[in-house]
Amino acid sequence: MKKLLLLGLLIPLLSMSQTRTVVSALRVFPKQDKIAEFEKALTNHAQKYHTGTWKWRVFTIESGPDAGGYHIVEGPSTWDEIDKRGNLGAEHMNDWLKNVAALTTERGSSNYSVYREDLSSIPLTDYTDKIAITHVFPKPGRFPSVEENLKMAKKAWEAGNQTVAVYEASASGPAQFALVFRYKQGLKEREQNFRKPFKERFISAFSEDAYNKYLENITNDTNSSWSELLFYHAEFSSK
Repeated sequence: MKKLLLLGLLIPLLSMSQTRTVVSALRVFPKQDKIAEFEKALTNHAQKYHTGTWKWRVFTIESGPDAGGYHIVEGPSTWDEIDKRGNLGAEHMNDWLKNVAALTTERGSSNYSVYREDLSSIPLTDYTDKIAITHVFPKPGRFPSVEENLKMAKKAWEAGNQTVAVYEASASGPAQFALVFRYKQGLKEREQNFRKPFKERFISAFSEDAYNKYLENITNDTNSSWSELLFYHAEFSSK
């Protein structure tokens, strides 16, 4: 009876304790003649207004359609924390609008995503300075099938010590998985012979037939995908 009573007391506490898996990402593009001013203003803003749970990690986008932009990641947090965060205050917004946003173009984007531990081969906060993101967009109704494909890919990643954090977009446009390849040993991990090819690792973990089915599923289930390379900048980020 005492054990049941203790369990009953713990249930509300457990329900209140949420895992921080939600991140938000803001992409901004500075005016070409204002880059130095923008970086200074962005750094000052991040270090003054974005600390603790709301700290910023700032990346430059080095390739792909958004090359030249800045990728600002906030979090991780929980949906409840985001809900209770409230108004960021006039001082914060004035600083952003007058000192940072005024130096950017009208181009930009903002999204929320949730880290998927079950699909990832690296913990959420085990960060690296060099990353590549592959954006995968499932066809309507094919989200569960893409999910299953990623679960199989995870085994091949793990077999080659390939560190990939997988995020699921949430209320942020089309259904999307973001596969963040974190290069713990730097860009040399992109060399063709750095590790065994993904195909070999996949077949070893499953079978050649499974690999062929994996490719078939990508063709049938994926609407589109694209990739980019990003570099982290501690000097622009929250301290």
